[in-house]
Amino acid sequence: MKKILLLVAVLAATITLFAQTEPTTEKEKEKGKLTFSGYAEAYYSYDFNQPANHTRPGFLYNFNRHNELNLNLAMLKANYTSDRVRGNIALMAGTYAQYNLAAEPSIFQYVYEANVGVRVGKNVWIDAGIMPAHIGFESAIGKDCYTLTRSMLAENSPYYETGAKITWTPNDKWSFAAMYLNGWQRTKRVDGNQTPNFGTQITFKPSAKVLLNWSTYAGNDLPDSTRRMRYFNNLYGTFGITDKFSLIAGIDYGLQQKAKGSSDLSNWYTPIVIARYAFTDKLAAAGRVEYFNDADGVVIATDTPHGFQTTGYSLNLDFAPVSNVMFRVEGRMFNGRDKTFIKGTDLKNNNAAVTASLAVWF
Repeated sequence: MKKILLLVAVLAATITLFAQTEPTTEKEKEKGKLTFSGYAEAYYSYDFNQPANHTRPGFLYNFNRHNELNLNLAMLKANYTSDRVRGNIALMAGTYAQYNLAAEPSIFQYVYEANVGVRVGKNVWIDAGIMPAHIGFESAIGKDCYTLTRSMLAENSPYYETGAKITWTPNDKWSFAAMYLNGWQRTKRVDGNQTPNFGTQITFKPSAKVLLNWSTYAGNDLPDSTRRMRYFNNLYGTFGITDKFSLIAGIDYGLQQKAKGSSDLSNWYTPIVIARYAFTDKLAAAGRVEYFNDADGVVIATDTPHGFQTTGYSLNLDFAPVSNVMFRVEGRMFNGRDKTFIKGTDLKNNNAAVTASLAVWF
C-alpha cells in the first residue's frame, strides 16, 4: 500500500509541476482544470459448465468469476487538462485487475492509467506513461461498451500500453498517432528484451455518425534469445444507422514468426459484429456475433488439433433507471471447433453463461 501511495504522490507532483509552468497570459488561454471521477461495476456470472475453481475459460479476463458476487472494476481517476499540458492518474481494484495484470509487478497491478502529456505544436501532443491501448473499441469500463462482457477480440489484445505517443489531429475528421512501446500490453519490458516495439493509429470521422479506425502493432514480446516478431492490425468502424440503431464491425489480424529468424509465420484473426438498438433513453439491447481463429495457439494456447477456433454469440439488455446507473443482463455462448471447454472431467465443444452487472459512476 505504501508503494501505491508513493506512486500516486509522485504522479500528482509531476502533473502539479507541469500545471505550475502553464502559461498565464490571456493570449495563451485560461489556466488548467482538475477533475475527479469514479466508476464501479459489480457482477454475478453463472457458467453452465460449473467450473470447480469458479474461474471461467482462461481467455476471458473480465467478468470471469463463476457463481459468486464480485467486483469487475472499481476506479478513481484524477484528470488535469489545460491548453498545453494534460495528465491522468487512475487507480483500480477488481477481478479485471486481478486477472488481466497478473503478470505485472505488484505496484502496477492497481494502476489503470498514469500518464502526462504536453502540446508541442498546433494540434500535436506528446504523451508518456501507462495509457489506454490504441487498439480496439472496448475497454474495461463497461458503461462505454455496447455489451456487458468484452469480446474475444478485446480480451486477447492489449487493454493498456506503456510508452510514448505522438498525436496529430489536423482537423475534426482525421487523427494520426505513433507510439514507442514497452511491449504487447506491458508496463515493463520482458527480461532480456531489447527489441523496439511500435504502434500506429489512424482515425477518420467523415460524419458525426461514422468513425473508422486502423491501428497497428509491430514488435517482439519475448526475450531476444527467442525473438518472434509480431505484426498486428486492428480495423473497425462504428456506424450510427439511425437515432436508435447503431452498429460496430471490426476485425483483428495478426502474424508472428514461428521461430527466431524464420520466414514462416503463424496467423490469427477475429471478425466481429455488434448491433445495438435503443428502445428508449433508459432501455437498450445489443447482440454480438464473433469468431476467433488461432490455429497455432499464438494468443490462445490449446492442446486441440485445430488450435483455438471458436464462434461466440451474445445478447444483452441494458436498463438505466436513473442518471449514472446501469443494470445489465447478458446471455453468452461459445461454440468451439474442437473440445476446448471443460465441464467436470469432460471436454466439451460448448460453453454458455448468464451474467448480470450493476454499474455506477460519477
